[in-house]
Amino acid sequence: MKGLTHRWMLCPEATGTPPLAPSVEPLVARVLAARGMGDQPAISAFLDARLTAMHEPSLLPDCDRAAQRILHAVTTGQPVVVYGDYDVDGICATSILFHALRVIAPGADVRTYVPHRVDEGYGLHAPAMAALAREGARVAVSVDCGVTAFEAAAAARAAGLDLIITDHHTIAPQGVPPDAYAVVHPRRPGSAYPFGELCGAAVAFKLAWRIATLAQGATRVSPPVRETLLDGLALAGMATIADIVPLVGENRIIAKNGLARLKTCGNIGLRALIHAANLAGENIDSEQVGFILGPRINACGRMGHARDAVELMTTAAPDRAAELAAQLTRLNEQRRRTEKKIFDEARRMAEAAGMTRDDRRAIVLAGEGWHTGVVGIVCSRLIGAFHRPTILLNRTADECAGSGRSIDGFSLYDALHACSARLTRFGGHDMAAGLALHPDSLDAFAEEFIRHATERLAPEELTPSLRIDCAATTDEITIQAARQLEAMGPAGRANPAPRLLLRELEIARTPETVGSTGAHLAMFLRQGARELRVMGWGWGEKRDILRAGQRLDAVVEPRLNRWNGRERVEAQLLDLALRA
Repeated sequence: MKGLTHRWMLCPEATGTPPLAPSVEPLVARVLAARGMGDQPAISAFLDARLTAMHEPSLLPDCDRAAQRILHAVTTGQPVVVYGDYDVDGICATSILFHALRVIAPGADVRTYVPHRVDEGYGLHAPAMAALAREGARVAVSVDCGVTAFEAAAAARAAGLDLIITDHHTIAPQGVPPDAYAVVHPRRPGSAYPFGELCGAAVAFKLAWRIATLAQGATRVSPPVRETLLDGLALAGMATIADIVPLVGENRIIAKNGLARLKTCGNIGLRALIHAANLAGENIDSEQVGFILGPRINACGRMGHARDAVELMTTAAPDRAAELAAQLTRLNEQRRRTEKKIFDEARRMAEAAGMTRDDRRAIVLAGEGWHTGVVGIVCSRLIGAFHRPTILLNRTADECAGSGRSIDGFSLYDALHACSARLTRFGGHDMAAGLALHPDSLDAFAEEFIRHATERLAPEELTPSLRIDCAATTDEITIQAARQLEAMGPAGRANPAPRLLLRELEIARTPETVGSTGAHLAMFLRQGARELRVMGWGWGEKRDILRAGQRLDAVVEPRLNRWNGRERVEAQLLDLALRA
């Protein structure tokens, strides 16, 4: 079935009647069954998401070897550098290890390094390895980068620097860098680790956990170390959401418990950032991380230097933290203005080049003066508009460099590997990647990439699909059911908020636009005797085709509206189909 904006896909698992678990509403039981949980043990494990269900860090390849070397360094006075990426994941990972090592070995010489996005680019760099060694470092620990850094690993070894790589990105066909002292990666060939989709900060958290238990010679650690690890869990949870890894399995445990810790987290910088974002005292959810906190941290690396965000999360005293948090907020506003300018230009170029047609199923564009720290976000916005793999590059006289984003079912990394003869460098994973090439290769690369995508994507895949858990009636969307559906969060990739199909509805009264520009839509939908208030974010432009008395089917996400100590059930409109 097709709605106004999506292809609707009703889960086949939702057609049966699942066994009801005690205290679980029938509607919620159907949603859980649609997601593969049809019995009490599976339901309890999912809803509880207990920390005790996390996997042992020692199962990670090289985790014990890495932990032993780092512990030896911090307890014998050898300088250790944590080398992070410049996004939320890398900055959170850097902070996790920094604070853990400082509390495990008070007085340890722990330093941080993060490359400049524009001047140095993503990943480990050979000159940086040599420079760190000259400055006295004995151990360098990469977080959220390094698994394809063969040259940098060789440079580290030549300089007498023990390089420990911790990463989660796609491993190169030739394997991991042989010159690294250790490579901690959940998907390393031969890995016994049960869950391969950790983000970089989660891998760093697991390493910090293992260093702590080694240092204290027990599975239980002292209260100060435990509190620091729990603060690290808050950062890992935030990174798990912001890095858009699948929110299932261990990732969901980390995200759910990490979000719960945000409200009481002792990290001075994070508390300042939460205060600057006007979220102090709130129960912060995945949307607030994804759209408010995460962009502020990312803006520092995109528009300035991510070392300021690292300082915020590691060494900043309260006054300095407040200053840095305000600076990140300003940079985020600057980023939004830059993003809109590039988006408007790129959209016009894509349409003019025919890259939004069904017979050209990818977008590859380059523009002069396009900020390389922002083009990745613009890729995501273009995917929102045209739903096809997108690559945007900043063009200079010597190089075109930028980022790409993809859609489910199309591996961006594999596509870039297939076109790698045209590239000077690339790296990333299925959904996101960075790349660079010579300007003379741009046209040939664009055609090769678009041809690759067109051969592998069917025309219908250019319309986003909407996975629906089950059909429901408005009478089933009670406050109790909405609370239980809310407990299935945090919502994100591979664990979207529960989506329900409501059939044979009637628009009860004339829909109204909402917001200063009328961008949103509020309406009441009637089924039987009950009316349900539904909000359509970004649906304001469709008001003219909707009127009171029209009949329709709708896909919605139930929501609880909490205001002034009261709760009421509403729903967010995802799509609708008008009935004849």
